[in-house]
Amino acid sequence: MSGELARSVLYLPASNARAIEKARNVDCDVAVLDLEDAVAPEAKIEARVAAVAAVKAGGFRPRLGVRINALDTDWGEDDLDALAQAGAGLIVAPKVETVETVYALSARAPDAALWAMIETPRGLIALSEIAAAGGGLQGLMLGVNDLAKALRTGASPDREPFKPWLAALVVAARAHGLLAIDGVFNRIEDVDGLAAEAAQGRLYGFDGKSLIHPSQIAAANAAFAPSEAEVQAAQAVVAAFAAPEAEGRGAIRVGGAMVERLHLGQAEALLARHAEATNRR
Repeated sequence: MSGELARSVLYLPASNARAIEKARNVDCDVAVLDLEDAVAPEAKIEARVAAVAAVKAGGFRPRLGVRINALDTDWGEDDLDALAQAGAGLIVAPKVETVETVYALSARAPDAALWAMIETPRGLIALSEIAAAGGGLQGLMLGVNDLAKALRTGASPDREPFKPWLAALVVAARAHGLLAIDGVFNRIEDVDGLAAEAAQGRLYGFDGKSLIHPSQIAAANAAFAPSEAEVQAAQAVVAAFAAPEAEGRGAIRVGGAMVERLHLGQAEALLARHAEATNRR
């Protein structure tokens, strides 16, 4: 899995020059210039030109990605070719439904990392094959708005209809060393709701959350970074296994609980994520 942080993945319309400039210094881990849903049909070509110019200019604090239009639209293939030629480092592909789409994307943009959005029933059915595609694929993203529409789900504060797919996407990502990015939270002013949903995503194992407004960044960064309590517990495990009396032992007692060397690996990984998040501030 990529070592890049992806706690907060902020979408900004590439058709908005002010949004592009704002993206240069926002505190999100990944800024995605959007050519798809956030851009009206009549502005698609202009937005593509702006995104290509931004990629070429560089100078963005967060990792920069661009979400293209789907390849079966009037704009998708030209989006992909233009961004590949511009040297885009990350391309987000919407509505990926088949492994063949991943192959096509990787072949035409071989130097770019690819994140595949799973947001249709067909995409869910093909999830395992898509995750195993290899090539430039580095992440899977759950597109909850399109998926809710396609599945005809009802509203639920705890995302009850999505729970099987939240788990399935994380499993597919982990099986193939990919990032797993949770979907957007639409109610911008609902701070508590965002915090709860981000915590749920972290509980399910996601690496980060898609965002639609800069005001959501801090909550996502906090939710998907190790807490102080988690850091202290991990440090205790590492220290206990480093002690001379733990040499050669597969399981030891730490803080009233038995921990094994698999827990040591988990602790070391958590501390690495903590260090990365701390350095990102």
